[in-house]
Amino acid sequence: MSDGIAAKTSVLDGKVAFVTGGSRGIGAAVAVRLAEEGADVALSYQRDAGAADAVQDRIRAIGRRGLVIQADSADPAAVVAAVDRTAGEFGRLDILVNNAGAFLLGPVAELGLAEFEQTVAVNVRAPFVAAQAAARHMVHGGRIITIGSNVAERTPFPGFALYSMSKTAMTGLAKGLGRDLGPRGITVNVVNPGPTDTELNPADSPMAETIRGHTAVGRYATPVEIAAAVAWLAAPDSGYVTGASINVDGGFTI
Repeated sequence: MSDGIAAKTSVLDGKVAFVTGGSRGIGAAVAVRLAEEGADVALSYQRDAGAADAVQDRIRAIGRRGLVIQADSADPAAVVAAVDRTAGEFGRLDILVNNAGAFLLGPVAELGLAEFEQTVAVNVRAPFVAAQAAARHMVHGGRIITIGSNVAERTPFPGFALYSMSKTAMTGLAKGLGRDLGPRGITVNVVNPGPTDTELNPADSPMAETIRGHTAVGRYATPVEIAAAVAWLAAPDSGYVTGASINVDGGFTI
């Protein structure tokens, strides 16, 4: 540059990321943040094509390539196809963020097999098959990051048995995959958000005041705060962190 100041190099320049459930909430914030850090980003959505296209527009406005893929995370073949399409169209895959989730709550006596199977399909099976597919494309420096939940460690309200079970499973998955993939230089971690102001859990909901009271900081997170933790785990500086579950929960679990 003419003023002698070197241009800033984004930490994810040249990388390709795939974010499941990237059309809204935490997933959308993650997709945009990874683009801001230099990655080209593909994202999947289930129903709202307009919302997914809006995120893609934001990615492209940053100057990165974007790709939108319709895929139901309850369908393992669709998940694998989305991973493979990302790698095929962008020529590589470096970062997988398992964000899509099923949020089915209720008293244990009222939860049927349909709710169980949907929760396990989306929250447990999909991250596994996505990671398995992504690992086939990743080289040294690959990153697999799953969005878990603070209720995997602390569940102060009734009705969370099924959801908490599914998110707790992500801890074991990260530890096992971290051991399997570590020799290849691929890290696997979990981010456990606390209460986060999204469409599914708005900060002005009837329960919001009670929920805020369980945090140390007395407020909900913004999606961009969760995305910041994901971006760090996706970056080269986190290369010695694997098999970890990182709580980004405002002190909910302390």
